[in-house]
Amino acid sequence: MEMKQVRMDAPEVQLTGRVAAQGGDAVFYWPASFACVRFTGSRLECAVTPNVVWGTNSLGLVVDGRLSKVPVTKEQNGRRLQLLLAENLAPEEMHTVLVYKRLDCSYSYALHGFSCDGAFLAPPERPALRLEFYGDSVTSGACVEAVDYVGRTDPCSNDSAYDNAWWSYAWQCGRLLGAEVHTTSQGGIAVLDDTGYFHYPEGIGMVQTWDRLCYFPEAGAYTKWDFSRFTPHAVVFALGQNDHHNTLTDQNDIDIGDPAHHARWKEAYKGIARGVAGKYPEGTPLVFITTLIMHDEGWDEAIDEITAELRAEGLNAQRYRFRRNGRGTAGHPRIPEQTEMAEELAAFLKPLLPAQ
Repeated sequence: MEMKQVRMDAPEVQLTGRVAAQGGDAVFYWPASFACVRFTGSRLECAVTPNVVWGTNSLGLVVDGRLSKVPVTKEQNGRRLQLLLAENLAPEEMHTVLVYKRLDCSYSYALHGFSCDGAFLAPPERPALRLEFYGDSVTSGACVEAVDYVGRTDPCSNDSAYDNAWWSYAWQCGRLLGAEVHTTSQGGIAVLDDTGYFHYPEGIGMVQTWDRLCYFPEAGAYTKWDFSRFTPHAVVFALGQNDHHNTLTDQNDIDIGDPAHHARWKEAYKGIARGVAGKYPEGTPLVFITTLIMHDEGWDEAIDEITAELRAEGLNAQRYRFRRNGRGTAGHPRIPEQTEMAEELAAFLKPLLPAQ
């Protein structure tokens, strides 16, 4: 069977998210980043080299609107694999396939190209609207598929198997609004270094990662993101959930009510927001949220202050609190809870965005 091939830099391949383009390959680091192709034929394959750090990992897959996944394992690291993505499709029809990053730092991978037994077509048009999200595990879709645990703490052992960025409120919100989404999020991340749960015991904070392409050391050398590649119509910040945790002592001993830390945390968060705003057109809405996970109201009060202070500086800072903000669930939001957040946030964002 003769297979037609395209590299990742071909015009038939559409890349979305903070993705590195390297000599015809595409390297994926951040959740919800994806490659999309359209083709005629009955079979599609991709060439990929995985870099699994830990956990149960898969390439996310959407074939003609149907979700599935293709597992990758640590034993396959560094090997160029030829993976079957779809077969037995109607050969004369047009098919659309997305290969996306389901999780955050538990793995990265390089896609080298696609092969089909028909012909590759032009990819879909990009949406006119664009949104960017900065956040933590909720924005990444952590433990979202553990639907038997709605409103409850997470399963004791899940090893990332329930994570899926497709169902995150961020990507759902984008689909509701018909927007292209960049998700710059990482489970356990806090604003400041040496806090939160990301990359314990070093404690890498969003102060380091907000402007990075490769952002975790297991994926390679740190690299900077070229902000000219994507200009959103609104930016959503969802931080503050992990910031009570001190990785220097591995304790939940950071008190936002402490005046010195309160001021330091706020200034660091505002610095991130100013940095992001400086990359985009003046007046771009900056929307600050937290999530349904139960947390100390003090962090929300500090974010209220941040929003007001940035607005006083002339930035278009906006604040949204979900209907069940901070009291919806003891664990990560599951698919129904993420959908609840997406619907509320989409309704809030719509008036802030250009009319379509």
